[in-house]
Amino acid sequence: MQKTTIMVLVALFILVAIAGGALLELFNFAGTPCSTATVEQTVTVPPGQGLKATAADLHDRGIIRSAFKLNLYARIKGYDKKIKAGEYRLRPSYSPREILEIMVSGKVQLYKITIPEGYNLAQIADLLPAAGLGSAHEFLIAAHNSSLVKEHNLSGDSFEGYLFPDTYHFPKGVSPEKILQTMVRRFREVFTSAWEKRARERKMTVHQVVTLASIIEKETGAPSERPIISSVFHNRLKKNMRLASDPTVIYGIEDFDGNLTRKDLERPTPYNTYMKKGLPPGPIANPGAKAIEAALYPADTDYLFFVSKQDGTHHFSKTYQEHEKAVRKYQLRR
Repeated sequence: MQKTTIMVLVALFILVAIAGGALLELFNFAGTPCSTATVEQTVTVPPGQGLKATAADLHDRGIIRSAFKLNLYARIKGYDKKIKAGEYRLRPSYSPREILEIMVSGKVQLYKITIPEGYNLAQIADLLPAAGLGSAHEFLIAAHNSSLVKEHNLSGDSFEGYLFPDTYHFPKGVSPEKILQTMVRRFREVFTSAWEKRARERKMTVHQVVTLASIIEKETGAPSERPIISSVFHNRLKKNMRLASDPTVIYGIEDFDGNLTRKDLERPTPYNTYMKKGLPPGPIANPGAKAIEAALYPADTDYLFFVSKQDGTHHFSKTYQEHEKAVRKYQLRR
């Protein structure tokens, strides 16, 4: 009986030693960079793909040495049901444990996109494919979806004007709706309660402010001129004069070829401020913070006209006679 007990204890000791050794080996595997790859690799985990298929893919790519050990370690750590779908950039120096932690936390590869000030919806849409962020067509459909516009409590019939110019980072496969949501959220962060108060003081809605800011943004690239340009438009609105802004006319022409003609200025569109008084029905671009600030805080001037000096700046005039003289000087000179 005593001999049997000793044999059982010995057997148990051996089993524990074996199990302990196996566990030690498993954790050593998990903590040791063991890739046979020499460069970073991009690994995509499709939605719905489980740990087993992911481990097999990593093994086939030479990123890990054992799919079995990765599966076993993940189950012990409780990671096996927590892998998140997405695109991951994995370095050769990553250990299996680090790879799992990255995939469990969802630290997917992000793609950078920068929206310049003054870009309109079509221009923003054209940037997306090159940045690896989907279809321009699908983005434009979403950006003009009236239900989605209403869901974000925006005025107008599209997201035009509310996609704040900035640098963003999105994962591959991001939906157009998510891109729009992110950019609108950034707009709301920038358009502070102080600006909302200022808009009310000027008896303007946020939509009107953004519309005017978009025109200012398109009229000048010179930062110092924005408040002066703004003052011209504010002064004209007070006098019930037409804004007569070329960029608004251009925005209303779907087939614009880059050459603004007199015929274009006479084309009856909702955005033709040579023909219609007041602001156009909505923004013509997505303005930056400085243009919005200029719309809210115009310079104190009596200017009613401006004309390009062909050097990126403008000449401002108080009367039409002065304006005509400036036009002859800067626009009609040979």
